[in-house]
Amino acid sequence: MEMEQLLSMGFPNELAAEALAATGGKSTLKATEWILSRRPSADPPPNNPSPSQPKLDRFFAKPIIPATATTTATATATASTTQLVESAPPAKRVKTCAPQVPLSERMRPRTLHEVVGQDHLLSPTSVLGCAVDTNRLPSVILWGPPGTGKTSIAKAIVGSVVSSYRLVCLSAVTCGVKDVREVVEEARRVKVKNNWNKRTVLFVDEVHRFNKSQQDSFLPVIEDGSIVFIGATTENPSFHLITPLLSRCRVLTLNALKPGHVETLLRRAVEDIDRGVGKSVEVRVEVKDDAIEFLSSNCDGDARVALNGLEISATRAAARVSVKQLKTAEEEVEEEMNLVSSEENRSVVAIVTLDDAKEAFQCKHLAYDRAGEEHYNVISALHKSMRGNDANAAIYWLVRMLEGGEQPLYIARRLIRFASEDVGLADPLALNQAVSCYQACHFLGMPECNVILAQCVAYLALAPKSISVYRAIEAAQKVVRESVGQNEGVPLHLRNAPTKLMKELGYGKGYIYTPDNPSATQSFLPPSLQGYKFLDWTNSNSTDK
Repeated sequence: MEMEQLLSMGFPNELAAEALAATGGKSTLKATEWILSRRPSADPPPNNPSPSQPKLDRFFAKPIIPATATTTATATATASTTQLVESAPPAKRVKTCAPQVPLSERMRPRTLHEVVGQDHLLSPTSVLGCAVDTNRLPSVILWGPPGTGKTSIAKAIVGSVVSSYRLVCLSAVTCGVKDVREVVEEARRVKVKNNWNKRTVLFVDEVHRFNKSQQDSFLPVIEDGSIVFIGATTENPSFHLITPLLSRCRVLTLNALKPGHVETLLRRAVEDIDRGVGKSVEVRVEVKDDAIEFLSSNCDGDARVALNGLEISATRAAARVSVKQLKTAEEEVEEEMNLVSSEENRSVVAIVTLDDAKEAFQCKHLAYDRAGEEHYNVISALHKSMRGNDANAAIYWLVRMLEGGEQPLYIARRLIRFASEDVGLADPLALNQAVSCYQACHFLGMPECNVILAQCVAYLALAPKSISVYRAIEAAQKVVRESVGQNEGVPLHLRNAPTKLMKELGYGKGYIYTPDNPSATQSFLPPSLQGYKFLDWTNSNSTDK
């Protein structure tokens, strides 16, 4: 191995053999140094080396070691420096960059004009647009899915009115009431120091994570104007924020970004030299159109997911360029020995392909929260699709829930309810199907029970529908809750008489045993409710909607 490497460098066979013998024959580096240190009589003195002699360090460049490499991997990589040309020369190899801010953070919009996809909030006539123009910011709650620009909008707003406001950012995940109090005290000092011309904007991310008492701490300081409050949440404020806080803030809803919006952000990240994806890998990056389309279409409107996917894709592409350079390292050494420069290798370009994007995502990103609002939105869509006899849509929403990690038994319980509420007497076997589905899901679990759930969903969607029973129980509940007929006692003829005293009091007197006299008529409702009809059902009513 050592002899071959020395010969590939252009040293004569005899000289290489002599060098290996003199240095022990186990180190190419020592043998090379021995050869270069030997000066024939014609050689110039040591303080005037030949200009044509290459520097030895150029042939033994340190290898690229990832920042997360283990100690063992580091030792192995360091040992590899004793072998010739284990990596390309420094000027022509991909450098390992130090840990840095993620691409999604670097590419945050710096002004409101850079924010995309939320025109309904940022137009000149909108609440925020007018507030920025007049330099009077209101307290607001920004509610929307992850990666839609809540934090970016808050920072861009303050950046647009920087002369009058200062921004303080907190996260409800890591701070508490003590931190809020410190910000408020500082805000009051700043306000007094600047003659009441400098106000503080307190931005609280994930504000829904504060409990009720923590949210209460914002109320007095918002009301007396000590701070301008901007909260960001991914959860429905109606369920997770207290009413007094909502009363003091305007709730602004952000929409999930469309693929076109995400594509704009991705191309901006590719073209930006100072902050873009090229800074992550320290080489110029080009991205194929199909890769951008894939990233923008498979992030569910989450810009952060798309930008992170782009950064990972670029890292993979840059690593591929590095491997290609290693394959041609021997040719580069020859160029150095002969003082030949190659114009082709002066510029390194990492090309991100569709395969890189797919590898970065691994699987489709799904916007689904089993404990949040999306959970209720999707189960509602499933229920309404079955009610509307659309089996295709029903199966689609079923899969959305399963792929999002929903528990199959929860879905099966909802199907049991649907079998009685929406199918009812139109197909009494539907309830049997739903109960059997629940039992089968309990036995098998995921992923095997997915087909069972799909079968039951399709059956219920295609079954005839009747809500007669559902309406009947609602009508009866209303009568009972509103005490129609005063909720009078059970008629005596409908009561049992297990004792002599009860018989003497008239319990069971006049009751007709129906099997003995099917044609006999008798009343089963209290006297005040005679004539009430709760269930509107006949045998021909199988398609009742």
